[in-house]
Amino acid sequence: MKAVRLEATGELFLRDVAKPAPGPDELLVRIEACGICGTDRHLFLGEFPSKPPVTLGHEFAGLVEAVGSGVTDFRPGMRITGDPNIACGRCPECQRGRVNLCRNLRAIGIHRDGGFAEYVIVPQKQAFVLPTDIDPLHGAFCEPLACCLHGVDLADIDAGSSVVVLGGGVIGLLVVQLARLAGATRVVLVTRSAEKRRLAESLGATATVDANAGDLVEQLTGANGLLPAGADVVIECAGVAETIEQAPALARRGGTVVILGVMPQGVKVGIEPFDLLFREIKLVNSFLNPFTHGRAADLIASGTIRIDPLISRRIGLAEASEAIGNPAPSGEIRALVVPHLA
Repeated sequence: MKAVRLEATGELFLRDVAKPAPGPDELLVRIEACGICGTDRHLFLGEFPSKPPVTLGHEFAGLVEAVGSGVTDFRPGMRITGDPNIACGRCPECQRGRVNLCRNLRAIGIHRDGGFAEYVIVPQKQAFVLPTDIDPLHGAFCEPLACCLHGVDLADIDAGSSVVVLGGGVIGLLVVQLARLAGATRVVLVTRSAEKRRLAESLGATATVDANAGDLVEQLTGANGLLPAGADVVIECAGVAETIEQAPALARRGGTVVILGVMPQGVKVGIEPFDLLFREIKLVNSFLNPFTHGRAADLIASGTIRIDPLISRRIGLAEASEAIGNPAPSGEIRALVVPHLA
């Protein structure tokens, strides 16, 4: 079969590899779609820990083709989405229920072969059933949505509250929808892209702001700003130093800031502890998707979250290495690798 292999930092190639066989508690899944995440680009650049050589791709869905002898809940022909993050269940963090912080965490597409391939092996405990009549491309959004759900859970959004979302990529646009579902009545998305601002408003944002249009803090929290007292919740979804540094200044006194965007390992930002203390800003970091993947699958299966507008393009495996190894084109939200693209 064909697979996109990270062989070392900056070395990503389409290779012919042996088609895997499922172990006793595993599924062999024929990939229908796998999303290109910013983390994949960090992995390519050596900015996020990985274990090459490995097939990348952790946002995937597909059809079960074969099951191991110990599998009881799945059968060939089922459509599934895979939670890529495999916790050990034994370490102190797992025993506390903090499986996303597992000391022995191994992820499909990072530490073991993933979904930029024709087939992938998925442990049955990591698989969640999707309806057979769902658009197969939508299943590839379960993993990023699950991560967004964790961030929104940590934000503890109250009905009637105000939320600022920094970043207009797929994470920011999913968070806009989740914030409205959580009861926020004012949701402001900040991005430089006019196209993404228009899309955010169609997905539920009550207002959008161009980060290039002047001082962002003044635009939002100034006397004539959209939220003069600041936002109840600020969710950073861009994963860049500028927005992480801006986020606390956009929150009201006693507000909450959630860092959901992923920055390259080793990068540092400047935050003023006195400001956080004096205004009692709650600063929270959100990592991965503990116990949220099933909820994400249910939300997508129900059609509650709009997915079609988030799909920018579909590409085959032959194009994946170039797409991952280069910055996303301007305006792109999510590119999907479709291994069996006609």
